This record gives sequence, C-alpha cells and structure tokens, in this order.
Amino acid sequence: MNIVVLAGGLSPERNVSLVSGSLIAKSLCSSGHKVVLLDVYTGTVIPEEGIAALFADSVEGITTVEAEPDLEAVKRANGGREELIGNNVIEICKYADAVFLALHGAMGENGQLQATLDTFGVKCYSGSGYTGSSLAMNKEISKKLFRFAGVPTADWICVTCDDTAAREKILDSVGLPCVIKPLSCGSSVGVSIVDTEAELDKALELAHVYESKILAEKKIVGREFSVGYLGGTVLPPIEIIPKAGFYDYKNKYLPGMTEEICPADLTEDQVKRVSELCALAFETLDLGGYARIDFIMSEEDGDFYCLEANTLPGMTPSSLLPQEAAAVGISYGELCEKIVALARAKGNK
Repeated sequence: MNIVVLAGGLSPERNVSLVSGSLIAKSLCSSGHKVVLLDVYTGTVIPEEGIAALFADSVEGITTVEAEPDLEAVKRANGGREELIGNNVIEICKYADAVFLALHGAMGENGQLQATLDTFGVKCYSGSGYTGSSLAMNKEISKKLFRFAGVPTADWICVTCDDTAAREKILDSVGLPCVIKPLSCGSSVGVSIVDTEAELDKALELAHVYESKILAEKKIVGREFSVGYLGGTVLPPIEIIPKAGFYDYKNKYLPGMTEEICPADLTEDQVKRVSELCALAFETLDLGGYARIDFIMSEEDGDFYCLEANTLPGMTPSSLLPQEAAAVGISYGELCEKIVALARAKGNK
C-alpha cells in the first residue's frame, strides 16, 4: 500500500510526533509498504513525476526527543505562515491508501485534522474521528462524561488566567495538593504538581504559557497505570514509576528516567476493574481504532481514577502502547500493521 505518515505540526509535542512518525514510517517500509513521512505543517512540493514519486521504500527521520520545540522558530523558517496544514498535504493524503496519524496534541488530536480529512473525503486515517478526538482532548468535557458514565475521576475546577480570583477558587474547590494543567495539552506539557500556595502561583503561570483555560484537579495519591485499547481488545496495564518527580515531559521521553512494568503487578480483580474502566472510557468518548487511557490507583480507597484518554498514543522507543502490545506478543511492526488495518476498515465502511 501507499501510506502517508503525518507528523510534526505546530503542537508543543511536535518533536515527539516527529520521532513517532519516523519510527512508524520505517516500520511500515520494512513491512513492504511505500511510505511518505510528511510534516503536516510544512507540507512538501509534488515532483514533476507526480505524487506517486513521493512514496518510497525507505525513509529518514529523527529518532530521539531532546526538548520541547521552539514553535516560533518553526514558523519563522516557514515564512511566518499561520495555516496549520501545509502545501499539498491534503492532495497527498487523498492519493494514499491509508493515512497514519502520528501527530500528538493540538490539531492532530483535537478533531480539527480529522474533520478536515473527512471533509475532503479522506476516510482511511488511523485513530478516532473528529467527535471522539474533540471530546478526549478537552479535559473538562471528558471528565464530565466520565463522571456521568461511572468512570471515577478526580474532583476538578476550570479557571481562566484572566480570572483574578482563579487562585482562590482553586484553593476553595479542590484545595492542596492539586494538579494544574492546560485544558487541552498532552505529554504533560505545562503540568505541575502543587503542594503549596507559592507553587500554585508558579504553576498557573506555567500553564498559561500554553493555554488560557486551565484545569485544576485534586491530586490522587497512588500508583499510576496506563491501559491500551486496540481494535476491541484491552491490552495489559502498564505501571509507570518515575525515578524522580512525576511523569512529566522529561520522564516520558528521556531514556532511563522512568521504570515501566508490564504487565503491571496487580491482582486479577484489579486488572479486571481497570480493564473494564478502560473499555468504558473508550466507549464513553466515542473513540475509534485504538487509544490509551491513563489511571491512578488511589492509596485511599484502592479504586482507579481516570486521568485522561490519549487518542493518538506515542509510538517512540519509550512509549507505553508498544510495550503493552509486546506483552501480548504483538511486535512493533505488527502493531503498526494492525493500526493501518483498523484505519482501512473504518474508511471502507
């Protein structure tokens, strides 16, 4: 097949996306597909020979994540262009047999790209559609839906940075300790664990760098887990144990910073409970194809509290979904093939 792997973009998770995209593209080439790795923001030039010439048996790309990207520098390098989709991206996607979305955050996960692809008749793309993507990306909406459906989630409040009473509202509503995060970012970008009022002020400033609307939620103390969902099957839970601090951007993407145990050391009943909650969260948000749902198992009551749903989980060397798939005998290459097959099945309905 001719497959487009879309990566990059103007999200704070741009660099993570480029790594995911590189590895996915190389894996699909190894499986015999012709692939083009395409930055959705920069786009590309179609050669004189036509679009078919862009698809190749091998690709090059970056394979390490060093830091968050300088998005303003990326824009300057592209003439300051504000449009989120680059030249010829849609035309190339329309030509392909499947589109593998290796994007993380912003347009890639909030439903904008999915809606655009649908509008142009591109149906065979990986992951959820625009509705599920939008619901999952907005942490406040997803938490409201979780609570309605019976998926436990921590108490929360949303505030805006221009609200002079934001600090007091957070202290009165969820108290300390709490977690401050931008409403719609991923990869723990802009997230802070707050134990004191002084830390709260700094956390609000940091979150405001990324977004004007901020979610503050009660900190659930306990063990952290992630559970993958792949084509109707719940994968084994993986436990996440950062060696220092919490599971932030650095601990997620720099090798050796976090211990990850898969399958997690849980009882049969605990695995059953968190697996059921994973499937329920997936269904509640109207997700499709595959996803990863994150949980904290509370020290206080032993139950699992949903943190968020990831509609396009990372596919870097240290990413969680590939580890969970490997635990049931699905190699990285097979995982990529399964995701493409799910995209094709969705698009051909």
